[in-house]
Amino acid sequence: MSAPLLEVSGVGKRFGGLQALSNVSLSVEAGEIVGLIGPNGAGKTTLFSTLVGLHRPESGAIRLDGRDLVGLKPHKIAAAGMVKTFQNVALFLESSVLDNVLTGGLMRHSIPDARALARRCLERVGIAAIAGKLARDLSFPERARVEVARALCTEPRVLLLDEAMAALNHAEMDAFMALLRQLREEGLTLIVVEHHMRAIMSLCDRLVVLNFGQMIATGTPEQIARDPAVVEAYLGRSAA
Repeated sequence: MSAPLLEVSGVGKRFGGLQALSNVSLSVEAGEIVGLIGPNGAGKTTLFSTLVGLHRPESGAIRLDGRDLVGLKPHKIAAAGMVKTFQNVALFLESSVLDNVLTGGLMRHSIPDARALARRCLERVGIAAIAGKLARDLSFPERARVEVARALCTEPRVLLLDEAMAALNHAEMDAFMALLRQLREEGLTLIVVEHHMRAIMSLCDRLVVLNFGQMIATGTPEQIARDPAVVEAYLGRSAA
């Protein structure tokens, strides 16, 4: 049996007196869609930021296809094949959609080649028609897709999506989930942080649950929905 594409072993991260992550371990197989869930403040975004090198863990190991990533700068981790989107979509507002997306391709390509790749990524996420639109004029659903297109322009193997569906209505969310399933079919591995439980339960093969920086459960969506520790973390002891 082949080794997991992503292996996280015993990762710990502290900010001053706050233990943000404690002994977090998980593995992700190539081609999986894994959901990372938990209450506000559980450590989900901190874990994402640690995986891509924005934070350095005090303990543990992070390996992508067997390569140790701890201590590498974010651009080196991106070059190795793992990138994240951001909760607050950070686009260059005075630049076009195309120019925003092509920045992701500059890590590996010349400007002309990055521009051609960016056009393919816009086509891939269904927004090629707005390539010339300024980022400041985009709707939130459009901004979310631009953020994904820019991440795809880095040519990742693992894409971490941090609440990319936040503020989408049901129809927009269904369209976005269809896009993610298509990307998985094309060979991308996805880890998704999302508070919309309807979306996360229908989209993901497997869920990992964090609470107070610790992993408290992992399993299929059906298993997680019945787990008393997860119910308690979300709803309180009386509900559990």
